[in-house]
Amino acid sequence: MLLKVISLKGIEYEGDVVSLNIQTTSGEITVLENHRPLITLLKPGLAVIIEQKNQKKEMEINGGFLEVAPRNKINVLVD
Repeated sequence: MLLKVISLKGIEYEGDVVSLNIQTTSGEITVLENHRPLITLLKPGLAVIIEQKNQKKEMEINGGFLEVAPRNKINVLVD
């Protein structure tokens, strides 16, 4: 899956990932390959990204929006 994390400063992260675990206003979700399309608000918290080769990356976010688009594309717009 292609993940982009975008802030007012520009692209904070861009890469191929296995999964994304993130806090939404409805609760915590994990996005995996072929996830259904979704747009939701994000709560402040920790985003956990599992990259290819199972490398783990953590990002603190202060809220924003999550878009899961068709064809395994994920956009995270953060404050």
